[in-house]
This record gives sequence, C-alpha cells and structure tokens, in this order.
Amino acid sequence: MKFTEDNFINILDALYDGLYITDLERKIIFWNKAAEKITGFSSEEVVGTHCSDNILVHIDDTGRNLCFGSCPLAFAIQNSSSEEAPVYLHHKNGQRVPVIVKVCPLYDDAGKIIGAVELFSDNSKQKKDEVKLKELEELALLDALTRIPNRLFLENQLRAAFEEIKRFHIPFGFIFLDIDNFKTLNDCYGHISGDQVLKFVASTIQNVIRPFDTASRWGGDEFAIILHNVTQQTVSEIADRIRVLIKNSYYLKDNKRISVTISLGGTIIQENDTIESLIARADNLLYNSKKSGKNYITVS
Repeated sequence: MKFTEDNFINILDALYDGLYITDLERKIIFWNKAAEKITGFSSEEVVGTHCSDNILVHIDDTGRNLCFGSCPLAFAIQNSSSEEAPVYLHHKNGQRVPVIVKVCPLYDDAGKIIGAVELFSDNSKQKKDEVKLKELEELALLDALTRIPNRLFLENQLRAAFEEIKRFHIPFGFIFLDIDNFKTLNDCYGHISGDQVLKFVASTIQNVIRPFDTASRWGGDEFAIILHNVTQQTVSEIADRIRVLIKNSYYLKDNKRISVTISLGGTIIQENDTIESLIARADNLLYNSKKSGKNYITVS
C-alpha cells in the first residue's frame, strides 16, 4: 500500500493532540486540526509564521518566555534530541493554556536535520470541565460571560467547606483577586475589550487551580477561589502562579497586545472564623496588595 502526502495529512489531522512542523528557522509549515482547536488559531493564520510571532509564545509557570533561549523545539534541532516539557501556550482569546509538549527533529534521506515536529497535549482538564459547566448552567450557577461558576455557587461551596472542616478538620484557603486598573482599560479600549480580558483572566485561573478547587467570578472584575487541603505556603504558590500567568497573558486588538495585571489577597481558615470574617480578611489582604503597588500578592 502506497501512502500519498494527502494520506499523511489526513492522519495528522485526525490526531487528538495538536501537532505542527517547522523548518530549521522554526517557521511553521504545517498545523493540524487539533492544534487549531487547542489554540484557537487556524492553519491559515499560523503557517508561514514563527510561534513567537504573537502565536503560541510558550512560557513556563514562572512566566519565563521560552521562545528566546529555552525553547524545547530549538533544543531538539540543536542537539538532535527528543525533548518534553510542561509549558503554557497563548490561546487566541488571550488565556494561557497548560500543555505537555513533545518535540523531535526531522531528518531528510541523507540524515540531515531539516526541521522539527512538536506534539502538544491539552493539560487543562477540559473534558471534565465541560461536563461541570453544563451542570452549572442548568442550575443557574454559571457566570454567563466568563463561563466559570458565579458568586452564588461559590457561596454554597464556602458553606460546604465550613461544614467539612467541622467534621474532618482539613484546612482550606480563600483568595480574593481583582484586575488592576480595569476601569481605565474599559475607558481606553471599550467594554468589548474589557469583556475579553475578563474571559481570559477567568480561563487562566481555571487552568491553574487544581481539579478539586473552585474559582468563581465574584462580581465586576473580582474573582474568588477556594483551595482545599492547603497550607499558607500552598496558597502563596498558587496565588503567585496565577499572578505571573495572567501578567503574561494577552489578546490582540488591531495587532496591539492588550494585557493586564492582578492583585490578590489570600488566607487560610482560622479556628473562630465565620464566612463573613474569612471574606473580610481576604478582602483586606487584597486591599494591602493594591497599596503595595498592584501586581502583588498578600497572604496571611
């Protein structure tokens, strides 16, 4: 049986994982259907560009841009080796998406490297989240704009968390965050851009927290998160990861990057806490982050 180029393209397009092929200069020459679905970028938008050209712009969980100096694809070409790494890619809508990338060099018939192929797997709990979203939507517990749980759902989860700590004595954390200078962004770019920012901030938060944690849109540009079975150190680490990834997220408006920073206040449940005292403490810590210059976390 003889395979044609069309046969191979059809096979690559049928893959569940995203796949793209580059030449030696890391210019993208093929982009499969799954890559379109995971990133939001069509083949027409991507082929002929480099991933650092406002396309994927891989970063790690510290916010380090991997396109310049630490690119797994570049290492594969330079070292004639296969590479694998967890990274966050830039989605067309602005949010950061966690993926596992696997890269290997491509060779011609003479054994000379002519490029590389990168396979990337969505690592964002997407399928499980889709089922959860459908259930929440039916119960009117979903925020219509950002497609994450709303304040009512989070308040219900807080009550449940307080009941669980009475029974099992397992601590949980609570984070309040909001977008820095959001009103100014709305005034400068309009409410459509503001809505887009709210959506990519919400998606990035969802992609960072663990499957058993809960994030919600509290209202306006405010978000709240419940983190189960954590220490103060864990709360700090998750809060800072969210801060870094949102700082490095953006969407394009007329070829201009629109990005934001956030400020966060985080705390751990204390012995005599009520729901009201927990929320008030997190809110005060958020205010302290604002006073500290914004793009800041305060955990206590």
